[in-house]
Amino acid sequence: MDYLTSRYRLVVMNDDNFEEQASFKLSRINLYLLISVVLVALNIIIVTLIVVTPLKEYIPGYADVNMRRDITLLKLKVDSMHTELVQKDLFVENIRNIIQGNIDTSRVDTKTETINLEDLDIEEISYEDSMLRAEMESEDNYRLMFSGTATGAKQSIEDYHFFPPIKGFVTSDFNKAKAHYGIDVVAPENESIKATMDGVIIQSSWTLDSGYVIGIQHESNLVSFYKHNSVLLKKVGSFVQAGDVIAIIGSSGELTTGPHLHFELWHNGIPVNPGQYVAFN
Repeated sequence: MDYLTSRYRLVVMNDDNFEEQASFKLSRINLYLLISVVLVALNIIIVTLIVVTPLKEYIPGYADVNMRRDITLLKLKVDSMHTELVQKDLFVENIRNIIQGNIDTSRVDTKTETINLEDLDIEEISYEDSMLRAEMESEDNYRLMFSGTATGAKQSIEDYHFFPPIKGFVTSDFNKAKAHYGIDVVAPENESIKATMDGVIIQSSWTLDSGYVIGIQHESNLVSFYKHNSVLLKKVGSFVQAGDVIAIIGSSGELTTGPHLHFELWHNGIPVNPGQYVAFN
């Protein structure tokens, strides 16, 4: 203990006349305590500066909370785009194989064996199977119908009645010259978006520009699209009737400045002005 408590004097002298200017009495333990307090104070100051100032963003491996959220959203969008791209590539490849005749339809693969259709003996088919086949071939309920009318019965778009997908204020009209192929309608938040006609869902996915998009195939080559939704309520292949809720209004996608519905109507592959056929207010 004498080693730590032994006292020493620190004298400050004038180098010219050796006059004593100041003196301090110190011990080793006091010096250690003084150094420890200074180091603790410096650490507290440094930590405070890092926590309450933007300096923390310069620390390697540290990321802002908002940046992490944005990265997570971008990752989800990229995954959705990748999944959609794979599905489209598979669809195009299947169409190409069908057109080129690369698919052998003379053989049917099952879980247990491969059956050659040419080896089937029609005479061995039972009477019950023949009756069932005849009934299925004469059944009309398996044809795709819209509103009780066979597809193609109507040809002119003026012959149809369109249910308004949403009630609101039109903020941007149809302008084919500016590649704005639809009408923008502003409505209250969480407003339901409804199908304008009977049809089958052909698209229900997320895109980079238009966000969550849902598309419906109607009869007579009529197709309607509903873009920038916040939620999609129907899946591809679902049959919907006019007035059925299919989505919730939103502001998804890059080409949007606020919650609204971008509604497009296409006939025979050509965009038409929805304002001529649908009353939005």
